[in-house]
Amino acid sequence: MNGDRRIRIGTRGSALARTQSQWVVDQLRGAGAVADLEMISTQGDARNDVPISRIGGDGVFVRELERALLECRIDAAVHSLKDMPTAETPGLLVACVPIRETPFDVFVGRRHATLESLPTGAVVGTSSIRRVVQVRALRDDLVVRGIRGNVDTRLRRLDDGDYDGLILAGAGLNRLGLGHRITQVLRPDAFWPAVAQGALAVQIRADDAAMRDTLRPLDDPATHQAVRAERSCLAELAGGCLAPIGAWARHDAGGRLELGACVLEDRDGRILKVFASQESSPHEGGQTPELLGQAVAGALLSQGAEEMLRRMRQSPT
Repeated sequence: MNGDRRIRIGTRGSALARTQSQWVVDQLRGAGAVADLEMISTQGDARNDVPISRIGGDGVFVRELERALLECRIDAAVHSLKDMPTAETPGLLVACVPIRETPFDVFVGRRHATLESLPTGAVVGTSSIRRVVQVRALRDDLVVRGIRGNVDTRLRRLDDGDYDGLILAGAGLNRLGLGHRITQVLRPDAFWPAVAQGALAVQIRADDAAMRDTLRPLDDPATHQAVRAERSCLAELAGGCLAPIGAWARHDAGGRLELGACVLEDRDGRILKVFASQESSPHEGGQTPELLGQAVAGALLSQGAEEMLRRMRQSPT
């Protein structure tokens, strides 16, 4: 690896974003590169007093980082892949997807360890439509209240008694060294994670072959295939990263990729679910992750997902 070039890694300023990006920097330094972090402020970070959908929707946490890339102010950007729109920005590409942290949502309880053990009327904090629908499907007697802010802010409000429990991404807590706060892991098919949750994406300029070669060792093929299937399903459903769609792809013991996905509706709590797997593993000539994602999306659409998503888009935020 060429150690003469200083590699500028762009990151959001939150503690979680810096931690994730610092991991990439550390990997590059360990391989002999000269790499540093560059903080980039995003609109999503600046406005944490209103729901994300009111700020600008898809890509609210990535647009400024992409602009810095295109303007050559940084050489690579580290994103939480679940925050990225499925359509690639012209001139940019995702060079690598490192090994995934846990994809699952988790419950962090103040006095009660599980959603099931909360008393009627207890207050659960989350601002995600996907999470709201699933909490209500499990416990329609709970109060679900919105919450924004970084992880530390949310946990502090929990500890202060504003909430009886929170729904958070397990990956973020683990990466921040706060995994001990998790009191329950929420798994499919009772509770579905966001598409590509727990995965990072390192994005570069499409014409930067040197950076592509530099980052190649950080890519985890199994993770990359799984998130390609999940994101292909999301794209086929014409859903952005804020859409009420959950998915989880993983490899079985034989190396075949399996994908489950769901579409949720806030209005009546309806949840559609579909599971599928590759006919054979990739080295046996099986279908691509993208085709698997499209097949699962097609099955969801045939069950009425298109109408559900249309109603959700028309609903006031």
